[in-house]
Amino acid sequence: MFTGIVQEVGTVKSAPRGGLNIAADILPRRMELGGSVAINGVCLTVTDFEVGSFSVDVMPETRRRTNLGLLKNGDRVNLELPLTLSGQVGGHLVQGHIDDTARVASVVRSLGELNIKLETSPELMRYVVAKGFVAVDGISLTVVSRDASSFLVSIIDYTRKNTILDDRRVGDLVNLEVDIIAKYVEQLSREPGSGITIEFLEKHGFPVG
Repeated sequence: MFTGIVQEVGTVKSAPRGGLNIAADILPRRMELGGSVAINGVCLTVTDFEVGSFSVDVMPETRRRTNLGLLKNGDRVNLELPLTLSGQVGGHLVQGHIDDTARVASVVRSLGELNIKLETSPELMRYVVAKGFVAVDGISLTVVSRDASSFLVSIIDYTRKNTILDDRRVGDLVNLEVDIIAKYVEQLSREPGSGITIEFLEKHGFPVG
């Protein structure tokens, strides 16, 4: 489990078909063989590490369903180690299981912030709500607004400088993981006798629509 708070930006040293080797200064010191690490929001297993770098295997299915298959030498990536029981949840609970990719539709820079519009499938947009959480390339962000096929996120200057979002351009693919609570709410609402209704959610402060 992760929090969507990027701990370091690494650089791809090599990207063989079955894995990745990532250069990083800080996180390899805290890794262990067989431990987990999120790369652009994708939970992967550490297969090797040394001072200044680490390696992971990337399955064919993961390459197809995420943007990891597009990585090449020199690309920057967001990195996060798993949440510990004593750690703070600074963002929101993120599993590291990517639901789908989204395409960058627009990038607008203004004083102190970066606004990015992302397009994804209608099937996934059902879980994206205004003022709700979403993980974009492993970064916990708040949805500013949405429509049937896209949503807007606004990135503060600190996040822009300490993640790879400032590298993104129109047409790029980003990894998307929606809030797991939204999935549970939907499933419970379909269960007979669950008592979960739109009226119930509105009454208890959940954003709907």
